[in-house]
Amino acid sequence: MCPLPLTSWKPPMKKLRISNAALLALVLSTSVGCDQVTKIVAREHLEGVGRLSYLGDTFRLVLIENHGAFLGMGSEMPAGLRTAIFVGVVSLALIAFLVWIMRTPGLSRFSVVAAGLVIGGGIGNVIDRVLFEGGVTDFLNLGIGTLRTGIFNVADVWIMLGAAMMLVSRDTWAPDKAEGSEEDGPPESRDDAERALQT
Repeated sequence: MCPLPLTSWKPPMKKLRISNAALLALVLSTSVGCDQVTKIVAREHLEGVGRLSYLGDTFRLVLIENHGAFLGMGSEMPAGLRTAIFVGVVSLALIAFLVWIMRTPGLSRFSVVAAGLVIGGGIGNVIDRVLFEGGVTDFLNLGIGTLRTGIFNVADVWIMLGAAMMLVSRDTWAPDKAEGSEEDGPPESRDDAERALQT
């Protein structure tokens, strides 16, 4: 039996893996950067323009400064209390969430991306509140006829998308179990491997 020529042999290819920390940093920088760029463009081009409508008024652009939370909730609170909650408390919550993500290596990349979107969206809105005396730049509105969303921004989109992803991710609430199932395979596979080694 003739041996295979050396030219036919190829070294095994290693799967390129990115660490959760690097992935989280990428998602954070991208989400915050995208949010801030769109807000800069909105402030430059929508100031004093009024409402712009597209696709049969399904999509609107209208610039406002939102001093409340999502969809303006809490905007009637005193300025000092709003700052304490929407800057102080929210910043602490984002930091705590970030620390939890970094200290939970069992999370899948899907959950890391989801968490990164939530944190990135939160950071984007906190930046606005610090720079613009507690106000957040909102400029997007969707709907048909009288059935419409409130006015929101790209950071709000990241937060909602990330939260939805976390809800459907099976390892968000049990990362250690998910880590074992992903890296070691199902229990049957591990048992078969152990029996093969014993024989």
